[in-house]
Amino acid sequence: MTGITTHVLDTSRGAPAAGLSVTLERRQGGAWQRVNSAETSADGRTPDLLPPSATIAPGTFRLSYETGSYFRSQGAACFYPEVTIVFEVQNPSEHHHIALLLSSFGYTTYRGS
Repeated sequence: MTGITTHVLDTSRGAPAAGLSVTLERRQGGAWQRVNSAETSADGRTPDLLPPSATIAPGTFRLSYETGSYFRSQGAACFYPEVTIVFEVQNPSEHHHIALLLSSFGYTTYRGS
């Protein structure tokens, strides 16, 4: 499987972060170009963030998570209103899964499988 996906777990609740808005962008020259947006499912996951007609190519990408809106919808305070993760695709034949462990006052990320 190739593509770009993400999975977000709300560690403050011990549950998936459902309904969190995520935007994928690609660096083109000196500017960021929107590729696609999605909302996490009940399991905190997004489908492939690349549109069906798109192919992945080497380059620099970023995922932006609207954490402020998510935590407000949970009735919780939030120190980081947005989390942005910049990553590089070197081998387009590989799957790129970005995991985000999130709480209202901190976060951790890693490349998952």
